[in-house]
Amino acid sequence: MSPFRASEVAQAAQAACLLEVSAPKPGNVNRYADFADARYEDFLLSAVAIGPAFLQAGRVSVGRTIYRAIRDTRRWVHTNTNLGIVLLLAPLAKAALQPGPLRENLSRVLAGLTVEDARLAYAAIRLARPGGLGQVAEGDVAEEVHLTLREAMALARERDAIAREYVTDFAITFEIGYPALREAWNAARSPASAVVETYLQILARVPDTLIARKRGLEIALEVSRRALAALEAGGVRTSEGRRAISELDQFLRDESHTLNPGTTADLTTAALFLFLLQERDAVGTPSAPF
Repeated sequence: MSPFRASEVAQAAQAACLLEVSAPKPGNVNRYADFADARYEDFLLSAVAIGPAFLQAGRVSVGRTIYRAIRDTRRWVHTNTNLGIVLLLAPLAKAALQPGPLRENLSRVLAGLTVEDARLAYAAIRLARPGGLGQVAEGDVAEEVHLTLREAMALARERDAIAREYVTDFAITFEIGYPALREAWNAARSPASAVVETYLQILARVPDTLIARKRGLEIALEVSRRALAALEAGGVRTSEGRRAISELDQFLRDESHTLNPGTTADLTTAALFLFLLQERDAVGTPSAPF
């Protein structure tokens, strides 16, 4: 028997989305900053919209969860707010609703992905219409797919960190994001501060692949260097660090949002989902922020 109920998994997915978008992460939509084509409220609606799909995640295929979550989101929101999040959370949710250690379950879920999962995921991607995809010689989302979803993700692993998670059993989520969030949550005494610190930890160590696709790898590496510098200045924990975070935010907010570290935000949400499931006793709103 799974240690989690379906309702707990669905709530954790929704809560992870809400906590992630509400935190003032540099360069992203948050409760203090919108984009021209995406507002904070769009992300709140999207978090609500995915609930029914994730409530059924243990009973249906990963591809079906992905497709339903994106279809339901598009009924409320007419821009891509959560494709990367859904791609990450769907296999995690499936794994959480099986008996046994979560990451071992996840490995089995990923190994068992099918061609039908890929077809449904590709349909969801086309429905979401994300920016920065471009075209590729093999496994292009505009074409009929004949690979399993994991095989398709393997083709994109070098250009997309979310795809890379599918072939590494979510190494970034389990080995960078989740430990960083657990440490930050215990130290920060503020959920928003913990989320920002986790986001910076991921961004400093994993160049954002959305930025790399839009602006090139050198720019993505420069953003990572700036994130590391903000952490080394103390991050959310010191006035100097907070000033560096503010400067990073200003740097990332170009008019066309091509410097938006969107993939890092998605990976932060996956870490939050894992944390909310596995650290339930630690979750709550502490009384004293930094």
